[in-house]
Amino acid sequence: MMLLRGAWTRRPLLLPTPGPRGRAPPRPRTPLPQVLQVKCGNLKYYQSHLYSTVVPPDEITVNYRHGLPLITLTLPSRKERCQFVVKPMSSTVGSFLQDLQSEDKGVKTAAVFTADGSEIPASTLMEILLMNDFKLVINKITYDVQCPRKEKLSMEHAAEMDSVKSLVHRLFTALHLEEFQKKREHHLLERIDHLKGQLQPLEQVKAGIEARSEAKTSGLLWAGLALLSVQGGALAWLTWWVYSWDIMEPVTYFITFANSMVFFAYFIVTRQDYTYSAVKSRQFLHFFHKKSKRQHFDVVRYNKLKEDLAKATESLKQSARQCP
Repeated sequence: MMLLRGAWTRRPLLLPTPGPRGRAPPRPRTPLPQVLQVKCGNLKYYQSHLYSTVVPPDEITVNYRHGLPLITLTLPSRKERCQFVVKPMSSTVGSFLQDLQSEDKGVKTAAVFTADGSEIPASTLMEILLMNDFKLVINKITYDVQCPRKEKLSMEHAAEMDSVKSLVHRLFTALHLEEFQKKREHHLLERIDHLKGQLQPLEQVKAGIEARSEAKTSGLLWAGLALLSVQGGALAWLTWWVYSWDIMEPVTYFITFANSMVFFAYFIVTRQDYTYSAVKSRQFLHFFHKKSKRQHFDVVRYNKLKEDLAKATESLKQSARQCP
């Protein structure tokens, strides 16, 4: 007879006494095999009589303890039986595989498939996975996992369970909201610092390009003013000193008409009204992009970093307003 490990006291072995008709009393029934369940280690399966069967060392089993599923498997590198406690309502297939790889660094690849060979997404809840049998592939070795069938709940019991799940979810959110907000703010601050570090050299190059483009645009505007001044002085000189107004009047008319044609052509080409501010902005952008190509300044990357920085800053402000 095999005995379980643990403290026990030695008792004298008593001989059976015959009954009233000379028969020995019936022997007590031998208990069912018991499994020593530990978190992780060299799990041994004890049996109380010689005819009991044990679980093969490489088999993956699914049992329930206190309502929570326990997945027991053998770690590939350490050759130890290990139990994983699964939280069906919050755990996913991806988190279970991550825990498996974290526990045993020898697990290079791990995936879960259905019984017919279809891969199960990592976002699938463990509660849904444990409803049917599945296959667990570890390091290209396939294990058939049989899940114990659970009795179907009645409609009232199912509705009550749904309300309990919703209550637990709300309590979990309320208790961990402050911790989540702190982690989120810390992540946003790190992202903002990283984006500012990437933008700093680009800002210096951009400032130099803007200064030169602004100077060139201002010079072009001053040149236009000088040209108009020369045009007005030439017309005045031709009107009062060389010719008379009767001769110069049609000349000024055609000059005004030509200017109107130039303004209309500008609208057709640019689809913008001819205003001095619009012309200045357009000319500034022309000079800016031209100089950016010469200095290899990536305008698209700069705009993307500025947008990401604005979004991160806005998210940080919203997170600060949500905190009590």
